[in-house]
Amino acid sequence: MIVLVTGGSGCGKSTWAEKLIASAPGGNRFYIATMQARDGESVRRVERHRAQRAGLGFATVECGKDLASAAVPAGGVVLLEDLVNLTANEMFDGGSVERIFPALRALGRRSRHLVMVTNDVFSDGIAYAETTREYLRRLALLNRQAAELAGCVVEVVYSIPVALKGELPCILQ
Repeated sequence: MIVLVTGGSGCGKSTWAEKLIASAPGGNRFYIATMQARDGESVRRVERHRAQRAGLGFATVECGKDLASAAVPAGGVVLLEDLVNLTANEMFDGGSVERIFPALRALGRRSRHLVMVTNDVFSDGIAYAETTREYLRRLALLNRQAAELAGCVVEVVYSIPVALKGELPCILQ
């Protein structure tokens, strides 16, 4: 099963996605971490996420760019955290946004389960510079492609998962 999890900042989407993956029977759980810790805030977020998933049986795969290179064997149960950082890293750090979706599709084919996390960053009403608007356009396209790929799309609102597409998964089998 492929699941896309979205929601606003701090809404509980990562915690819900981690619990969903942790519910999958068997081992071989992989957490693809895309955040590149470059300042105090990002270091704190990385540490919070590490603590949050401690004891859940994840092998962490650091992959800030070039998702196709992530060392995840076939048949794994995979959590990709997250499309927002991956897109920014590819766009602003010498990568290529165009390679993300083909890599997602390939990862989905070789994974037993794939849960992708993204953020709803589109409704704040702020007028951004052109570079930021281009980033948002590219992220919106990637989110649409990921939603099409997924059998289930879930929005987490105040830690409550709401199915937008497909059935809300309780336990991955």
